[in-house]
Order: sequence, then structure tokens, then C-alpha cells
Amino acid sequence: MSIRKNQLEANKLQKRLRRNVGQAIADYNMIEDGDRIMVCMSGGKDSYGMLDILLNLQASAPIKFELVAVNMDQKQPGFPEHVLPEYLDGLGIEYHILEKDTYSIVTSKIPEGKTYCSLCSRLRRGTLYGFAEEIGCTKVALGHHRDDIVETLFLNMFHQSKLKAMPPKLLSDDKKNIIIRPLAYCREADLVALAELKQFPIIPCNLCGSQEGLQRNVVKEMLVQWERQFPGRINQIFGALQNVSPSQLADTQLFDFETLKIERADVSATRIRAINL
Repeated sequence: MSIRKNQLEANKLQKRLRRNVGQAIADYNMIEDGDRIMVCMSGGKDSYGMLDILLNLQASAPIKFELVAVNMDQKQPGFPEHVLPEYLDGLGIEYHILEKDTYSIVTSKIPEGKTYCSLCSRLRRGTLYGFAEEIGCTKVALGHHRDDIVETLFLNMFHQSKLKAMPPKLLSDDKKNIIIRPLAYCREADLVALAELKQFPIIPCNLCGSQEGLQRNVVKEMLVQWERQFPGRINQIFGALQNVSPSQLADTQLFDFETLKIERADVSATRIRAINL
């Protein structure tokens, strides 16, 4: 009975994740017929989950698209170079391993005690985006999920005084790549459960992931506490990103506050009566 119950829960989990990814793809037109999609693989649970779900959707989708897995070996000490190739060989899909020593660059540029994430991600993105163009990919898929997006919203609010997060779909600054986040509607907890179910060979990050006191971790813990106290809170915050009212904010570049005027049919008549009195 327990085995059957576990199997039912596993089926529900996979269906929920496929449904969430499928809905995000449809809402933002992430994948189109004939697309060749670079699936960026870090070796973490999110990128494994993204590839697994996209492969499932590819098999049943009404359109044709290609998936190309790409990992960037940043030459971090102790990085197990064999893990991803062995896993991807087992799937039988096209993949590429890019070797670029960004580890040395980051550790030489960033003072001890400071976080590496910002520079590390910029170097990684630049390399991956250029490679996507080189191999003819029309979209670049990143494994950020709903919780990542909400965390980024608060990080930007607290540390940059900006009301922005990670969009599910984005045109790069140089307009040469479209970035998609198929996991935008997925909860991190579901991706953790999928990784356990599928026994993905997770590769821990020995660079930014090993640093103490990261601000993202502080925000993550804040959101975890909110979610415990008010179940559904993270989903409500994410929903707010999809339901923006520019006139209810304070950005003069986003909404024309200066020329606001009342529109009432009786204004002229009221003025005339006031003059006569």
C-alpha cells in the first residue's frame, strides 16, 4: 500500500511540474515550432529538473523543437568532470561541455569575504550566450524557478532600490538571444522532490554556493518563514508580478502623473453656477 501511495505521489508531482512548465511556455510563447533550445546545465537540481521536464514535453508536444544541453566547466577545484557527460550520454541527446577558467578570474578579482555571484554569473552568461549563437540555438533556457524569481524581487528592492525580478522571457541586451525560464511557475520544493525521485547526480557549487552569509540566503529564509506562517504567500507575491498597476506606483517614467486631469461632464456647469453666486 505504501509503495502504491508513493507511486501515486510521484505521478502527481511529475504531472504538476509538466503542467506548470507547459503553462509557462504557453503564457509567454517560450518555445515555437523549429526552435533549437540551449538547455543550460549547471549540475544542480533545477537544471536537471528542467531538462527532464522539457524532454518529456518534447515527446508529446504538437510542435517540433530541439534540445541541446550545455554545461560550462569553470575549472573549480574538485569539479567532477565525468558526472554530466555520463548522465547526458545516458539520455542520448546532443550536448556540449565548454571549458573556461572563470574560477581563477573571479577569485582574483573579488576580495576575500565578498560574494562571487555577480561577476561569476556575468562571465558565465557572456560565454553561454555567445556559444548559443555559435551553435545556432534560437533560445537559451535557464533553470530559475518561482522562488528564485521572488527572491530576486526582494534582493533588488532591498539592495538596489529597484522593483524588478527575473522575467520568464527576456531579450538579451545585445538582442542576439532570447532567454527563457520554463520553471517560472514551479515551486522549489517540487524540484527538490523531483531530484530525490529521479536520483539526479547533483554537483555542488564550490564557488558562490560555498560562501557564508549570502544575501540571497537571508531573503530565502525570510520567505520560508513567511510561507510557514502564511501558506501560499510566495505564490501571491509571484502573482503580483503578473498583475502590475503602474498608476498605483510612483515611477514617473512608467506612468504620466504630471498631466492627470479630471474628466467630469458637469465641471463647466459647476463653474458657471459658482460665478453666478
